[in-house]
Amino acid sequence: PQGNHGEDVKELSYFLDAVPTASYLRALYRYPQAEFPYARLVEENARRGLEDPEFELEDTGVLDDGRVWDVGVEYAKASPDDVLIRLTLDNRGPDAAALHVLPQLWLRNTWSWGREGDGFWPRGAITRAEDGGLLADHPSLGRYRLDCAAHEGAAPELLFTDNETDARDLFRSADATPYVKDAFHHRVIDDDAGAVNPAEQGTKAAAWYRVSVPGGGRAVLTLRLTAADQAAVDPFADFDEVFAARMAEADAYHAARRPAPLTDQERLVVRQADAGLIWSQQFYHLVVRDWLDGDPGQPAPPPERRQGPMRGWEHLHARDVILMPDPWEYPWFAAWDLAFQCVALARLDPANAKRQLLLLGDERYMHPSGALPAYEFAFGDANPPLHAWAAWRVYQLSAEDGEADRDFLQRAFHKSLLNFTWWVNREDSDGNNLFSGGFLGLDNIGVFDRSKPLPGGGHVEQADATAWMAFFSSTMLAMAVELARGDAAYQDIAAKFLAHFLGIARAMNSLGGTGLWDDADGFYYDKMWQGDHATPLRVRSLVGLIPLFAAEAIAPADLEALPALRDRLRWFREHEPELLASVACLDADARGEHLLLSIPTRGRLERILARLLDPAEFLSPYGVRSLSRTYADAPFVME
Repeated sequence: PQGNHGEDVKELSYFLDAVPTASYLRALYRYPQAEFPYARLVEENARRGLEDPEFELEDTGVLDDGRVWDVGVEYAKASPDDVLIRLTLDNRGPDAAALHVLPQLWLRNTWSWGREGDGFWPRGAITRAEDGGLLADHPSLGRYRLDCAAHEGAAPELLFTDNETDARDLFRSADATPYVKDAFHHRVIDDDAGAVNPAEQGTKAAAWYRVSVPGGGRAVLTLRLTAADQAAVDPFADFDEVFAARMAEADAYHAARRPAPLTDQERLVVRQADAGLIWSQQFYHLVVRDWLDGDPGQPAPPPERRQGPMRGWEHLHARDVILMPDPWEYPWFAAWDLAFQCVALARLDPANAKRQLLLLGDERYMHPSGALPAYEFAFGDANPPLHAWAAWRVYQLSAEDGEADRDFLQRAFHKSLLNFTWWVNREDSDGNNLFSGGFLGLDNIGVFDRSKPLPGGGHVEQADATAWMAFFSSTMLAMAVELARGDAAYQDIAAKFLAHFLGIARAMNSLGGTGLWDDADGFYYDKMWQGDHATPLRVRSLVGLIPLFAAEAIAPADLEALPALRDRLRWFREHEPELLASVACLDADARGEHLLLSIPTRGRLERILARLLDPAEFLSPYGVRSLSRTYADAPFVME
């Protein structure tokens, strides 16, 4: 919130490599050798306004002359319970510099909350091993040891504390233990030897390395975390061999998953992007009922918590590893981000992509009404309904590899059917196939915050919300057609979603005359209703381009094989021909040709594309703009 554009991470970290099993992981953290300019970053960003660029770490000058540390972090597994760790410390500056490095081992605090049951284990312990390593005893995971190799003949100093909040510092109340989780900061920065436990035990420990590296030089630290019953006499004897094997496997894996001809630079970019999908998976634990009640071992929560954004989601019980938008900046799942991420993940780890997509449809997450949880600060927000599309794409990608998983497709279809019913019942306020409500534009481009009621009352019929529902319908139609090939019962459902699509397309194009289409501008716009008066919100943005997404082709072989769908088309032709007339290229009598479902007619499509491909409007040298460039000189104003 201190950034001039809201939250903004100013540290520099990069995900460089990974494989789905996490048997090899590599990342980089870049840190200035001078004092980190916290105060200047906060002050300068506070001074800047919304129209100013953000003030980044690079702008402070603290990274000039290459006076930075590049801290490379690598993990390689010898087995699932045997993890090798290598820290590579590169001094990019011209002069020798000192660095303090504290690899840490801690037990997640599951004991301070006064709860019992799954996930709430009693306190474990970390102690010094007789041979100088760390021993961690966990009530569920058993005993592990962390071996920390000496650097240049000097073993690191082991520090111990407890993984407990510093209540005295934060809340001005008594600490539960004299040794709290920020003890290592006080020991290293403040030289406070009393901050750490002299008995060398606790629930959090660190190996304190003091390293000096010449300009342009490098230091390497090595550690190994192993289940105690697998620990070797010499934990570092096969260290380089294991790392070399895991890195070779990672190279082979990525080469096989991305067989398309790519340059070395392109392959590197793709590989790092893929790494982000793996590094961004994180354990997420939230039991809403417990959060609303408060923890027995903690102070009672304020009464207003029960009226907050989690009200109505008391059933939600999350305790899973989930793919996050970003594990540092956005460490919570976001439903429609997850849909996009799973399509990308399917190329790397199709089984996990399927698991992630089905997760939010699980009864522990999906609302009894059929709503999918959006994100923890507003579970009830209506996001673009993309889970069905993501499941369909993941199925198609798997089928390309010869692994068509019909069981997954059926499960995803049934969950999506519940979600579709919620949408139709909740967001179509007038029952006219025009939809509204929620965070439905890309970055919510709109005149109003559409997750909230209009300031003067009324409602907005949204071009993008309605197009998303047409897209949802066409996706469900495609899924039903695929499933009907093996189960005739899905034919009727396919016919139902054909009817939904045609009804939405007709409403967008012709309800009340021209629906949400503006013939003068050749574009789809939102329409604001106040009483019986409707006002088009003539803002040319991605809102009006979303209708292009809702397109689906029905193959002639499917029409031939699915008589219920074929009969439904014939019925429309005979009884409601205007439905077919509102859809481009749809010919109910076609023979041997695909039938194309789309919202705009060919003429309207050409008019939209004229704006989309116009450099003065949407087409930039870097892709499609979210907002027409015409507003750079003439902003939209609504009185």
